[in-house]
Amino acid sequence: MSAVKYKLCTTSPATGDVFKDLVGSAYYVAPEVLRRHYGPEADIWSAGVILYVLLSGVPPFYGETEQSIFDSILRGNIDFSSDPWPSISSSAKDLVRKMLRDDPKERLSASEVLNHQWMREDGDASDKPLDIAVLTRMKQFSAMNKLKKVALKVIAENLSEEEIIGLKEMFKSMDTDNSGTISFEELKMGLPKLGTKLSESEVRQLMEAADFDGNGAIDYIEFITATMHMNRTEREEHLYTAFQYFDEDNSGFITMEELEQALRKYNMGDEKTIKEIIAEVDTDRDGRINYDEFVAMMRKGNPELVASRRCK
Repeated sequence: MSAVKYKLCTTSPATGDVFKDLVGSAYYVAPEVLRRHYGPEADIWSAGVILYVLLSGVPPFYGETEQSIFDSILRGNIDFSSDPWPSISSSAKDLVRKMLRDDPKERLSASEVLNHQWMREDGDASDKPLDIAVLTRMKQFSAMNKLKKVALKVIAENLSEEEIIGLKEMFKSMDTDNSGTISFEELKMGLPKLGTKLSESEVRQLMEAADFDGNGAIDYIEFITATMHMNRTEREEHLYTAFQYFDEDNSGFITMEELEQALRKYNMGDEKTIKEIIAEVDTDRDGRINYDEFVAMMRKGNPELVASRRCK
């Protein structure tokens, strides 16, 4: 995504004032701001977007360009069915919905947000961890073929801050010694906080899957790669960037030699692995992987993509 051209409002306009300038970071802009007629209710919308991100790890509205993000905001379809939303309380979802109402007049005021049952100090917010979906993604990642794992790493390296803000905070919470990496012991202590008990062998398996360079620790990009929401692979720009990483001669195909060369950087390029990947991905059996075959592999077996499409 191109650099955001707008600035997020840091102060609310006086009650009753109407503004017409287009301001706000693309992900957080309220629909009435896009319509160039807005007041203080726009700040409640932006706060609602931030709350959605904190609860789910992804923004409620996204697209490949700023304009497509704006179009998504104006359509107003908010996904409350994909993980982790089924495990989030109805009270939390009620608050988010009321902060993200399209009509500013129907949106909660700041005082109403603070007095909502989920926000009050004596309210009904649950202490149950909300990030079990991340653990599920790590398990799914460990089962992926090695081509897909490296492709996801390429995608992770090209994500914007807004797309991974929730995962960034989670990484920091697990990196208890602030070393910039998550050790096996830190992972073993951090994963149970996501809501599931794991054996030491299961933690070891997840550790080895995410630890690309095999140095015994998970760095920031490795963590994002193994835990990011799979709707990131739907974005054409990310898929094409990942494909080009392997297709070094720009022939439109990933050859066995190019695949071996790319995977060898991660000590994965053995003959058995290459043959297994080609057998799985090369559906036309010409001995190489074209872009359509690559895209089909990236989207195969991703339940989050199915849910994402259903909610559009």
